[in-house]
Amino acid sequence: MRLDLSSQIVLDRVPQRYYSPENEFELSALTRYEKVPTLIYESSVDASLQIAKDIAARIKAKQAENATFVLALPGGQSPLTIYQELVRIHKEEGLSFKNVIVFNLYEFYPLQAQANSNLKLLKESFLDFVDVDPKNIYSPDGSISKAEILNYCRDYELKIQSVGGIDYMLLGLGRAGNIGINIAGSSLNSHTRLILLDIQSRKEAVNTFGSLDKVPVSAVTMGISTIMKAKEIALIAWGEDKANSVKDVVEGALSDAIPASCLQAHPNARVYTDLNAGFDLTRINHPWLVTSCEWNSKLIRRAIVWLCFRVNKPILKLTNKDYQNNGLEELLALYGSAYNVNIKIFNDLQHTITGWPGGKPDADDTNRPERAKPYPKNVVIFSPHPDDDVISMGGTFKRLVDQKHNVHVAYQTSGNIAVGDEEVIRYVSLLEDVRAKYDPSNEAFKKKYADILQYLLHDKKEGDVDTPDIMFLKGHIRRQEATTACRYVGMDTKNVRFLDLPFYETGRVKKNPISEADVEIVKKYLKEVQPDEIFVAGDLADPHGTHKVCLDAILAAIDEMKNEEWLKHCRIWMYRGAWAEWEIDHIEMAVPISPEELRSKRNAILKHQSQMESAPFLGNDERLFWQRSEDRNRATAELYRSLGLASYEAIEAFVQYKPI
Repeated sequence: MRLDLSSQIVLDRVPQRYYSPENEFELSALTRYEKVPTLIYESSVDASLQIAKDIAARIKAKQAENATFVLALPGGQSPLTIYQELVRIHKEEGLSFKNVIVFNLYEFYPLQAQANSNLKLLKESFLDFVDVDPKNIYSPDGSISKAEILNYCRDYELKIQSVGGIDYMLLGLGRAGNIGINIAGSSLNSHTRLILLDIQSRKEAVNTFGSLDKVPVSAVTMGISTIMKAKEIALIAWGEDKANSVKDVVEGALSDAIPASCLQAHPNARVYTDLNAGFDLTRINHPWLVTSCEWNSKLIRRAIVWLCFRVNKPILKLTNKDYQNNGLEELLALYGSAYNVNIKIFNDLQHTITGWPGGKPDADDTNRPERAKPYPKNVVIFSPHPDDDVISMGGTFKRLVDQKHNVHVAYQTSGNIAVGDEEVIRYVSLLEDVRAKYDPSNEAFKKKYADILQYLLHDKKEGDVDTPDIMFLKGHIRRQEATTACRYVGMDTKNVRFLDLPFYETGRVKKNPISEADVEIVKKYLKEVQPDEIFVAGDLADPHGTHKVCLDAILAAIDEMKNEEWLKHCRIWMYRGAWAEWEIDHIEMAVPISPEELRSKRNAILKHQSQMESAPFLGNDERLFWQRSEDRNRATAELYRSLGLASYEAIEAFVQYKPI
């Protein structure tokens, strides 16, 4: 069973020679804008396995010399697969870590509870499973007094020097280009020190601490100078939400505004990315600037859209000179003139626009994104959380219902951790009022409600997991909100299904990995409905990772059933959520939304009252979900208008998924 197919979605649009050239000559041409050696892998797993293999080889080399190997490690989610592979090599291949000295890159400060310390994360994911000597593990102390910090940081630097310096420094890349907790403005001469976290760094730590208000205000971190003294540095970055930072670090100017850009000055630093994180690099995103291209319709569209914004013209006004002056002579050679290319791409984009997302019955569907038949269609909308359906495709959802398709919605997770305690307190207080009026003798419910209120109002401490009763209530608050939104859109609520995939039900921000049990639930549901059209969340920039796991569960189920006759005729469309939008060169269906429909979509989103201002996990964006959604949809419409196409109030965009 293939459980990581989402990481391969990008492969159908990036020729291998762009990210893995055959020889040094090709590599030199492709990477002419790159100032740090950068290795791009098809997936983060492939990259992680290679890094673990390299670290193991360096440990063995030091063992052969009877010498120690000094390793500096970060926390966070990015290195976990590396740590897992090192543990496997230790257990299955006998690699010893007895000659390894480990330095923790940073630690949060002040730490009231060690449960959330970076060192604890390193131990639980790696150090406790290998034979490294505990005496050889060094970490900043998150509990020392403020009066001791300055001397403590100096001593930490001396410890690094006393063991001969760091042999191998593993770094994760923050979304703002930070390394360790060295935020924008960190001096190139900085050493281990206490630093106040900026808002971006605190938001990135929410996954560790549960909510923003629980994230410490500062951290003790190795400085830029400390990092740069390491003999070898590996910087890792996975996922499309790191793509902008990777481009800034690898191709931008060396600047203290992007702390990781200091690696441009290191003689032995490498950047490791997967395709999603490396997508904004010139050789992947704009290959025509560095090599001859393997032109297909999507790459041509990307090049033309790029050219339009570069010369500030709509498509049909581009000239031969525009192409010649911007590295696109190959297209003139292929098509004979700018006019021919312009017409092709204009028509290509025009044909993505449709007001019939389920296909227009009794119409010529030659140039339409979706087939006319069958009609009506059996449609399934998969929603990772109980509000992603209306946030991401609320206008299209309503169109499908209004156009008389048989629409089903499957909510993959309960979304219970995204309900604040105050919501439960409000509902339980209401339930107690109802009980007292209509069933005053029911002592069991009276006690149950009293216990819940006692726990939430007085007993619950930082880091405590909600009780099963509270998790049930939080999940059902979201169920009722989702059902209300579906009813508002006009869908028959008997077609609402809550799958409650087990990977999600931990009661914590950190979820379990995807398992076959998750996939089997999705398979059973799809076999039952046998849809003609499926909509799934392809939004891999979701900061909590739930969307990716939910997508992997669906893609694995489809992969298992792809030879079934009904699935051979099923179209699968990927939407994106509140975090990002598809690039216009990949949009294959664009559904216009009128001003009235946009207001209706907003109202459907607002039915999810628990996800308004008080929601614990609004992410890195200060806007509420309905605001993000409207801004994104309007921006897509404006993009189409600026390219010379029709002007709409808003547009929802989709990309077709074809089973790999």
